[in-house]
Amino acid sequence: MIGRGYAPAYLFTKEKGMEKITPRTLSGFMELMPERQVLFDAMVEKLRESFSLYGFTPLDTPVIESAEILLAKAGGETEKQIYRFNKGDSDLCLRFDLTVPLAKYVALHGGELTFPFRRYQIGKVYRGERAQRGRFREFYQADIDIIGDGALGIINEAEIPSIIYRCFHTLGLERFVIRINNRKVLNGLFQILGIGDKAADVMRTIDKIDKIGQEKVFDLLTGETGIPAAAVHHIIDIITCRKNGVDPFDKLGAFRGRNETFDIGLGELSTVVKYMASFGVPASHYEVDLTIARGLDYYTGTVYETTMSDHPEIGSICSGGRYDNLAEYYTDRKLPGVGISIGLTRLFFILEDKGYLNGDILAAPADVLILPMTEELGPAVELATAMRGEGLRVQIYSENKKFKSKVAYADKLKIPFVIFLGEDEIKEGLVTVKNMASGEQTTASPAMITTAVKAKLAEARNGAPIKEPAV
Repeated sequence: MIGRGYAPAYLFTKEKGMEKITPRTLSGFMELMPERQVLFDAMVEKLRESFSLYGFTPLDTPVIESAEILLAKAGGETEKQIYRFNKGDSDLCLRFDLTVPLAKYVALHGGELTFPFRRYQIGKVYRGERAQRGRFREFYQADIDIIGDGALGIINEAEIPSIIYRCFHTLGLERFVIRINNRKVLNGLFQILGIGDKAADVMRTIDKIDKIGQEKVFDLLTGETGIPAAAVHHIIDIITCRKNGVDPFDKLGAFRGRNETFDIGLGELSTVVKYMASFGVPASHYEVDLTIARGLDYYTGTVYETTMSDHPEIGSICSGGRYDNLAEYYTDRKLPGVGISIGLTRLFFILEDKGYLNGDILAAPADVLILPMTEELGPAVELATAMRGEGLRVQIYSENKKFKSKVAYADKLKIPFVIFLGEDEIKEGLVTVKNMASGEQTTASPAMITTAVKAKLAEARNGAPIKEPAV
């Protein structure tokens, strides 16, 4: 074990002429400077607050799991990307998402949990894919899921868009759209068109339509998938109807009564849309989009994707949907659910790249820096203790530096208030505080200064981590 107070001997060995190792961070791993870390942590905290408002409980699962557990459903590219290693006789993996560990958790503790089980989890996951701009090997995901025991009502699927809306609105993002569809609608539609046996391939292809365009989708469906051109034209006409000014429900209404799966899906989609206003989602922030398929076979009902209105080229920043059986690889108990995931590290990188991060947010490690002006540090320590008792974050700077250097320390860290505590202040029971932003200095009692500083900080802390550029 290596920790505080214990380190191997080689860390203290210094051989004459020994070549230094160049410090570096592995490609695909994000390492932030302090101010950016504060912004990232602020985003995490805003998400936690939003999830909690909807009655989700926090959950944390191990980063390392048995390979047998994590690879139960893995295959193809996913399995190639997993970090897998042996420790003694144990075959282990780093988790590659938060859903599989959730499935294990619910299957393992199902007898102790109360259903519907609502959990959120914000944690790191690992994928050994090729690192590139905006794509990471270690990254945070923020997930919520609602798991039912045997059944789960449609109202849960209707509630999810309101959670998405609140999360991004609270973060400070305003120009985004939640796009909604239902896999049952698509499956039923493909059955009506006589291509039900190729539904999975068709969904995986049309899910790429925003990235590759209609012509490429047409070529893939008629070529690789082998669907007649007339049927493909019909599919593309239906799923892109909104872009042509046609209400998707009007388009889909012509197929009502011809397939049971289609009718169930259309009813579910109508119910989800029906409750949007009641759940507080403005009409400007959601739309029914029949091109949203979520290529994974995992999803069985409502599906969601969220895109930034000004940057559709980025793709979805939050996605998910309804699934019928979360833990089918671990238990015979039917556990349907609905959930969403935010790739938080990727989102942070995108927001920074596009200039969306709020540089005005209070990012200093302390609210107040106390500069003792006497050799006796007792009064400074007592003042710091009292101010911390009032909820202020306080540092004492006692290094033997010139006065200018001490003030520069506060300036570089953007600490908003500096308190000078000299002999005169100590004798009179007063303190002098400098507002670093305005340069204004005030001398008053510690209690008055503490109250004034807290009031000023309350204003500064109201900002959201995201600040959209002016249009």
